[in-house]
Amino acid sequence: MSRPQHGRRICSLPKAKEFFPLESTTENPGYITLRIDEYEVIRLIDLEGLTHEECAHQIQVSRTTVTAIYKKARYKLARTLVENQKLRIAGGTIKLCANAQTCTYPYCAIKKR
Repeated sequence: MSRPQHGRRICSLPKAKEFFPLESTTENPGYITLRIDEYEVIRLIDLEGLTHEECAHQIQVSRTTVTAIYKKARYKLARTLVENQKLRIAGGTIKLCANAQTCTYPYCAIKKR
């Protein structure tokens, strides 16, 4: 029996929750779902330039967990692009940051607004 997953610390939810290819085909009518924690890991590593260790500290998980989340997220993004799929950002076990005044993490998305 595996341990229950604790919430990953997320500073803010994504502004857009769904992305569609301009040229949609009926062959692949479903969505690929990117969890909110996967979105946050992509944001922190690829956009903010954090290392896996820094990202782990930010979302309060181990470095190996960040690496696993990042690998799954990259795979889902690649499938979305290559297979002309729709992307939905939803789900995952998260703890949402309360507000920018009390947040002590340097890469808080709320502080950047």
